[in-house]
Amino acid sequence: MTFRGPRARRQRVGAVLLLALGTFAPAGSTPGEGRGEAGAACEGAGLEPGRPATDLYCVELVPTDAAPSAAGTAELRPVPTPFGTAVTRDGEHVHAVRVTARGLPEPSSLGPYTAYVAWATTPVLHPVVKLGALGADGVAEGRVAFNKFLVLVTAEAAPDVEERAGRLVLRGQSASMLMQPHDLPFILAAAAAGGDSAGGHEHGHAAHGDAKAAGAPADGWIAPPMHPKVSMPEALMRFRPGVAPFLPSADPATLAEARPRQLIRLRDGDTLRLEAGLVRRTLRGRTLVMYGFNGQYPGPLIHVDQGTSIVVEFTNRLDLPTAVHWHGIRLDNRYDGVPHVTQDPVPPGGSFTYVVRFPDAGIYWYHPHHREDIQQDLGLYGNLLVRSPRPDYYGPAHREEVLMLDDLLLADEGLVPYGRDHATHALMGRFGNLLLVNGEPRYELDVKQGEVVRFFLTNVANTRTFNISFTGARMKVVASDVSRFEREEWVESVAIAPAERYVVDVRFEAPGTSVLENRIQSIDHLFGYFFPEVDTLGVVRVAEEPAVPDHGAAFSRLRAYREVSAEIEPYRRYFDAPVEKDLVLTLELGELPFPIGPLVRMDSLYFNPVEWSGTMPEMNWIATTREVKWVLREPATGRENMDIEWRFRVGDVVKIRLTNNRYAAHAMQHPIHIHGQRFLVLSVNGVPNENLVWKDTVLLPVGATAELLLELTNPGRWMLHCHVAEHLEAGMMMVFEVAESG
Repeated sequence: MTFRGPRARRQRVGAVLLLALGTFAPAGSTPGEGRGEAGAACEGAGLEPGRPATDLYCVELVPTDAAPSAAGTAELRPVPTPFGTAVTRDGEHVHAVRVTARGLPEPSSLGPYTAYVAWATTPVLHPVVKLGALGADGVAEGRVAFNKFLVLVTAEAAPDVEERAGRLVLRGQSASMLMQPHDLPFILAAAAAGGDSAGGHEHGHAAHGDAKAAGAPADGWIAPPMHPKVSMPEALMRFRPGVAPFLPSADPATLAEARPRQLIRLRDGDTLRLEAGLVRRTLRGRTLVMYGFNGQYPGPLIHVDQGTSIVVEFTNRLDLPTAVHWHGIRLDNRYDGVPHVTQDPVPPGGSFTYVVRFPDAGIYWYHPHHREDIQQDLGLYGNLLVRSPRPDYYGPAHREEVLMLDDLLLADEGLVPYGRDHATHALMGRFGNLLLVNGEPRYELDVKQGEVVRFFLTNVANTRTFNISFTGARMKVVASDVSRFEREEWVESVAIAPAERYVVDVRFEAPGTSVLENRIQSIDHLFGYFFPEVDTLGVVRVAEEPAVPDHGAAFSRLRAYREVSAEIEPYRRYFDAPVEKDLVLTLELGELPFPIGPLVRMDSLYFNPVEWSGTMPEMNWIATTREVKWVLREPATGRENMDIEWRFRVGDVVKIRLTNNRYAAHAMQHPIHIHGQRFLVLSVNGVPNENLVWKDTVLLPVGATAELLLELTNPGRWMLHCHVAEHLEAGMMMVFEVAESG
């Protein structure tokens, strides 16, 4: 790729741009480098294994003139949660704050005070939350759920005061307070881009498929729309990915309209004929060529009993090779559906027969594992509901609903194309701007007053993590990927990452309308501030007629699943064992066009632990897997991705540590999926998990470290990878081998 324009002009603007970025550390810098003295007091916490990234999760407290010899830190620790990250219903991250102060004088020496108290507040000093009074050891603990916040320590008249009124002795600011507006760099970048031709940089590829006929530019690309609440310099919207575009090229008039999914009940030994093909869909008034299983969107919902096996005769009618992966199911390795690992890709017109066994009850799903950034996003996904033989496996409910959460990226002209040979959106993944439930923009359900509905939730989006809730209804989480939790928990929302599943029971107690919402906190990087986003995914209409029978009493009880705890009990002896395998999740960048490259490489003073929304669609779009490499790195050997060699035997129990490198050039959360096995998430950032559940996918926020206990029961060659589809395409995967025991 080349950036057109006079070399001298590029150099002049580049020098000014880099000067504007001078407050940021260079990409690849080590912890503490380029941050001055501000982070020094917290360095130890950040570098110890299993502890948080220093500058995201540890706040240095600096003294005021009232106590010049004092010092302290505020460590932000994970809050116990059934999910990969703890957030409020509105999407603010929740932290347990441990304030440690030292060198404080006697409070009475500062005035009529007897105690020191720690507080948290927003940048406008309202509201103020009391964290707690400092004990004799100089420690106070509390919780905070502000996007940006200050931590204050004051001398107060008594330890039990409820309002801050005393003298300020220590203060510090969260890493999010240090988030710098990117307005000057963006303006300079726009100036650099504005003098060149509309293409920004050359890619040399002709239009593909019907994109030109649909109103796209002659190169075949349709640019993603800007975020409706975030402005970007218009000149930056002129760049194009350095790869050829791809969209299914069929004439939509020749295709059947996709049908809603059908429920298929299968018994042990039954055969399912499954076909991947092209379908026509109409969304937002646009006629689109998409993919579907058996002409349905989503694919068929398959009901089976635990312990059974089925035969799936699969046929590929796509215009691309493909395969079917049976996500989360501990099946025979040869049927796992991973091209070049367990099978060859199924070519267009080809077929493959899978035998799928179901050892575990719960909710699972199937999708392609070949260019899933295209195929899954265009509609190739479906659920499998595996029934336990026990009628009381879950608590009583009046009905069950199976919901697949997704998003789709649409422009006025239609679908934003994909990269033909290399995936686009390689930095953050492909965020859509149309949110879907079971393939439709609006989910609807009618229930009776007091009805308990069990929702089986699956996130099938390429990259988006949802935070969903129902207005005016109580909700409790019951199960996740491969089992029930040890005990049910009340929750106000469900934070669900790509590929994760959760089972939640919801009781609709009041007549009227309950809204299914996705509530998150997004970032405007141009000006450096958070803003809320609320998307309506659907509505539940609650009639006045009461539900019969009344499950209110049973719903109000949080059940403990002793069978789950008993199954986990033999593994507890491994909880304190040494870590056997380490992986660091990081990023390597190649050449991106100027000035996008310097902007992407900025080592910001703050990375959101979870990037909830695509507020920089243009910059993310043009980064392809030619320039971006996402990395699983084994520190002990230096090996990366497919060069990593892990070998185990059936019966092994292995403790694995995953660390999401906050100092990567553009750090982001990663949902890590392990094929064919199951694991327990033992701890996050050193905080033990007190309510365990068997998982196959774990969300790892930026700067976080998680310890997993992996049970090896299934022989074969299995994948471990990030389930952001574009990160997988950019290399973030490895294969480990499990040999037969004996």
